[in-house]
Amino acid sequence: MSLDAWIDAYKSGELSSFEFAQKILNDGSKLQADLNVDLDRRRRCGFPEVIYGQGKSPEVICRALDQLLRREPEILVTRVSPEQVRVISEQFPFHHWNYKGNVLRVGRDAVPKSPDQLLAERKTALVGVITAGTTDQPIAMEAMETLAWMDIPAKLIEDVGVAGPYRLLARVSELQSFSVLVCIAGMEGALPSVLGGYVDCPVISVPTSVGYGANLAGVSALLSMLNSCASNVAVVNIDAGFKGAYMAGLMIKRLAVAKPAAT
Repeated sequence: MSLDAWIDAYKSGELSSFEFAQKILNDGSKLQADLNVDLDRRRRCGFPEVIYGQGKSPEVICRALDQLLRREPEILVTRVSPEQVRVISEQFPFHHWNYKGNVLRVGRDAVPKSPDQLLAERKTALVGVITAGTTDQPIAMEAMETLAWMDIPAKLIEDVGVAGPYRLLARVSELQSFSVLVCIAGMEGALPSVLGGYVDCPVISVPTSVGYGANLAGVSALLSMLNSCASNVAVVNIDAGFKGAYMAGLMIKRLAVAKPAAT
């Protein structure tokens, strides 16, 4: 039955309020023994469920994709291996695979656009994704693909860490043109603090596990970013390129729908 039919049945007394609520809840999630796909997330949160691929079998990912793509034009799968992609791509030929970022975007009818294609169409980048070094690139690629999935044009600026401050200074005017910045850095995690002192927009910091022993697999960078003196710096989890980009994308989406206050 459709939602309208359930509403009519509830109004006519054929369904109790409890039965009506159960049908709504069950329609928003498909229960299986090892899989519970949230099909209602776009209505609640603005975007559909994202599949975290690490630790899942390709078969489970395919089953989740099959359910989600019945309602959505494109689904994002993060932390997927080449072996998983090989199996998934056989069932879902319309996809975009970023092997550097371990991200797969699966479309229902057409090949999803790459970040470069989206930026070329929109002309102006709204989000800047900044890396301290080239070893931070995998996390940056995860962020870029997440933003493209959210339909947010973004530009990647790489290797402008504090070991060579002149590299950042040469890009300051460009960095000041973005609405939100996602700053990705390992080692001591100093770049977001420096960057925050040059721009008037939010800087979402992503600490990475790049660094020698005392970096503690990203913990040192995380603590440095949390203790930043720059007031516009916020921090997400270690290596969480998806989370940093998702937060930036939500900010852009909210800005797009915001209405001026009544006077």
